[in-house]
Amino acid sequence: MNFVAAHSQLSVGAHQASRTEKDLLRFITCGSVDDGKSSLIGRMLWDSKLIFDDQRLQLERDSKAFGRSPEGDIDFSLLVDGLSAEREQGITIDVAYRFFQTDKRKFIVADTPGHEQYTRNMATGASGADLAVILVDARNGILPQTQRHATIVHLMGIRHVVLAVNKMDLMDWWEECFSVIEDDFIAFAENLGIEHVECIPVSALTGANISTRCKAMPWYHGPTLIEHLDSVDIDCTIAGEFRLPIQWVNRPNSDFRGFSGTVAGGNVAVGDRINILPSSKEARVARIVTYGGDLLTATAGSAVTVVLDREVDVSRGDIFVAADDHSLEVTDQLQAHLVWVGEEALIPGRQYLVRMGANMASGKITSIKYKIDVGSQVHAATKTLELNDVGVATLSLDRRLAFDSYAANRVTGSFILIDRYSNATIAAGMIDHGLRRATNVVWHEMAVNKDVRAALKTQKPACLWFTGLSGAGKSTIANLVDKRLTAENYHTYTLDGDNIRHGLNSDLGFTETDRVENIRRIAEVAKLMVDAGLIVLVCAISPYRKDRNMARGYFEDGEFIEIFVDTPLDECEARDPKGLYQKARQGQIPNFTGISAPYESPSSPELCLNGIRPVADLVEQVFGCITEQVKFGR
Repeated sequence: MNFVAAHSQLSVGAHQASRTEKDLLRFITCGSVDDGKSSLIGRMLWDSKLIFDDQRLQLERDSKAFGRSPEGDIDFSLLVDGLSAEREQGITIDVAYRFFQTDKRKFIVADTPGHEQYTRNMATGASGADLAVILVDARNGILPQTQRHATIVHLMGIRHVVLAVNKMDLMDWWEECFSVIEDDFIAFAENLGIEHVECIPVSALTGANISTRCKAMPWYHGPTLIEHLDSVDIDCTIAGEFRLPIQWVNRPNSDFRGFSGTVAGGNVAVGDRINILPSSKEARVARIVTYGGDLLTATAGSAVTVVLDREVDVSRGDIFVAADDHSLEVTDQLQAHLVWVGEEALIPGRQYLVRMGANMASGKITSIKYKIDVGSQVHAATKTLELNDVGVATLSLDRRLAFDSYAANRVTGSFILIDRYSNATIAAGMIDHGLRRATNVVWHEMAVNKDVRAALKTQKPACLWFTGLSGAGKSTIANLVDKRLTAENYHTYTLDGDNIRHGLNSDLGFTETDRVENIRRIAEVAKLMVDAGLIVLVCAISPYRKDRNMARGYFEDGEFIEIFVDTPLDECEARDPKGLYQKARQGQIPNFTGISAPYESPSSPELCLNGIRPVADLVEQVFGCITEQVKFGR
């Protein structure tokens, strides 16, 4: 389950709970490894009398079978840890959603993992919660993972936090131990800006201060955990302006056309004038259709189908707002907080998929403004974000989308980043605001365009992208291809990677981040040259597939021809025309491709050249590819 989908997961339980008079509270448990999150939830389920006799007997058998309670005590965490890997290792891996109720309230609780490796799952659980219970082991106090989870909880907009200081029985119910942890966390929470914090000393094993008071801690005068959850005042309605993100264009027959989604804020009534974004078209609400019949008014959280009074072009991903509401931003550039959960580091300039509600767009991180130290909350300059880092970055999309700030609306102000190749979720994003420059800068269509310039040159423009190891022969082959094209009166230009590093890219090194930016700049220049009607030859090692595919995305179909000069490493070293391999072997050149940095061979290039064959043959092979694919012949 991803960050965006968590809201819909929890809405099922919300719908069921709404059928009774009891209100619903959604909360998560989080904290570091072995702080007792699953045990705490198991204890609450047990105390709420939601365990049947056969479940109790099975729980007793499992507690012994997994060796987690050799003395015969019940291991309450087994009520929550459903995966076999979780039971065997004694850890939580995935988010486990459980439902229970008291006399006053119904609850959906998400038990989230404590391991750094599964921070993405913790962010998923937090994205739909109203309150967070952060556990700490009384023996260990506040840990870095505790601070990371508190930071994420704050970023996700959760305003109510309970600090449950667990395993107080192992500290002999020591008041000073609790007081030190309480003071440390309250100071940290105030620095973060968390509004409401309640600290409670508990023992999940004995049940102390979970649903019943602990006589061993007479010094504690606050509520038990259940008492607090029962009484905490959380406005679960989604306030703010009217928002209806369209999930589905509902057209069961030619006589009906409606637009389905869940109201994400405010309310709407029949007869209201609405604005459809990003197209900015207006219409009136003719009907509000639900499974149980038509409504006159729909409020936040209602799943509805809206019928308009006239035919308007509406697509999945559009957002309905009030006609006089201008607070929703529409732009292709924005600033956001990111929780990076990808195994590979964030590299500015790389292309990712951006899932924003029902919209899927292509986008890239254009810059990282800073990384947040989860312990001190200090903002540190950085060029990348690693696994579990939290930072602020600017994002550029390939098309304009409508959105709110996350502070205004958690549904329309959130997104996830997805790796284009593995399809894995790699970041959760909370939008701060759009970038003003995006609305001030408009693309100006020129009368003299690429087609006109290409016709004047009587050629079809293209980018021939030569990639391969240093010494593979890229520049040599490209140079001879360029000479032959020029001799036949074609208009060309060669962009050599080394030459460009003397000027345009002289400020870049050879780290992965700088290599990505190097290729981005070369691709941008090549795109301009193709727009000028030229045949541009690019000679660049370009070691990463993602970056070569990013470069391909700058061009129209058929304009980008990837030419892989496949020369074995030992042959490249034997040639070593610049003496670079020898220096790299001696450790004098760090991050050298093929030695101390990887080269990812193209998976499906338009042309693969055997680099040990005679150069003349390779030039002829390139020309054959050019003639066949781009049809340069006049």
